[in-house]
Amino acid sequence: MAIDLEPALHERISSICERGNQLCEAERYREALPDYYQALTLLPEPLEQWEAATWILTALGDCHFLLGEYEAGHGHLSRAMACPDAIGNPFIHLRLGQTQLELGNESRARDELARAYMGGGREIFETEDPKYYAYIRRFMRGL
Repeated sequence: MAIDLEPALHERISSICERGNQLCEAERYREALPDYYQALTLLPEPLEQWEAATWILTALGDCHFLLGEYEAGHGHLSRAMACPDAIGNPFIHLRLGQTQLELGNESRARDELARAYMGGGREIFETEDPKYYAYIRRFMRGL
């Protein structure tokens, strides 16, 4: 169950993450990481109770994935799955499936990429390397 952050803390975390988001939009993923790590340290433990942890951990996982750092990406995305509203989020399942595939965990990759497809359709794969959609097509009928 998610708990609401105190408004001033939420604003501070959002502001820090916005800097990271702007860097990501400019494809400066390495430079965005410190902002997301800083925002994460501001959350009280346990992190899994905060909705903000879901999007911060996802952002960290995304950056690491885009940097080719699949183990780190997998770790953050896996932790995000224990946070509010992560299960069923097509993007999180997509990135988690991609990291699983890159790490050679094919059965987990199939499961996560199938969840991404079921939640986000073909569109979720449109801006990704075509190999991920081609991979899941091999296992899902009718794609």
